[in-house]
Amino acid sequence: MNKILVTGGLGYIGSHTVVALQNAGYEVIIIDDLSNTQLEFLDRITSITNIKPTFYEVDLKNQEKVNEIFKAHKIDGIIHFAAHKAVGESVEKPLMYYRNNLLGLLNLLDATVDFNADNVIFSSSCTVYGQADKMPIDEKTPLKRPESPYGNTKKMAEEILEDFTLATGKNVICLRYFNPVGAHSSSKIGELPNGIPNNLIPYVTQTAAGIRESLAVFGDDYPTKDGTAIRDYIDVNDLADAHVKAIARLVEKKNKNKLEFFNLGTGTGSTVLEVVKAFEEANGLKINYQIKERRAGDIVEAYANNELAAQELNWKPTTSLAESMRTSWQWQQSL
Repeated sequence: MNKILVTGGLGYIGSHTVVALQNAGYEVIIIDDLSNTQLEFLDRITSITNIKPTFYEVDLKNQEKVNEIFKAHKIDGIIHFAAHKAVGESVEKPLMYYRNNLLGLLNLLDATVDFNADNVIFSSSCTVYGQADKMPIDEKTPLKRPESPYGNTKKMAEEILEDFTLATGKNVICLRYFNPVGAHSSSKIGELPNGIPNNLIPYVTQTAAGIRESLAVFGDDYPTKDGTAIRDYIDVNDLADAHVKAIARLVEKKNKNKLEFFNLGTGTGSTVLEVVKAFEEANGLKINYQIKERRAGDIVEAYANNELAAQELNWKPTTSLAESMRTSWQWQQSL
């Protein structure tokens, strides 16, 4: 049984990917510092799969602790999610983002060399494209300087990985995803941000649940059909499936290059207000929202061309936006 190390494995995308990996027959080891999640997610994962993953509460900035985990296990593949990820917060606290997101990656890569672990999946982001000149965005779209320090940590990480694969011959896949939404069909795991949500859907569900008075829609003066920003909303279960396919590609030595990049999105752009409407229609609810000023670091639009992932990973998203809106609300209600 292949052992896969998942950093940030109790987080939103991480927890769904752990479930998918276990269902696919992998043994999973999780590292998480619990800075943006809770320990109860370990039990929630276990209750879905009936398998308790090995868990370490470790900060990746601690090289010694990271090395101890690699010493204790023969690791066949790594999926690296662990990172701070709030665009707005990164604008306010850039050094915290650079220190955490880059040092954690460097320590992990050092361990892969020292302990002969060959396969790395990196959780990247469409933010590496900045505001692309053309839609949809494919993997050949030129990278621009991202609009936020968070996005810049992803771009810098990709550059580090490029140099790393050249120097070491390790295998790396960077998965650039668009905007994750939805929750597991069991309603046992989903997105649970600390404090005021930075992502649209938890803000919507918390407003629907009465936790927030109203939803803040940041900007209605973008050059789009209704003035709100356009994003590509991809279901978290579809994302998890792509990670399983990507790790299998590396473990089974089917990768065509030492470093590969794949966009993970639906291929369709939706405005913020279209998503709010989709949520209302899927759940028979009305959402109270208020238009606020644009946020620093936000771009006008981004949606994916996902043909390369379809061709090389044999991956296609299968979950509709309406279904993602239903599972998001079921998850919120379960809380």
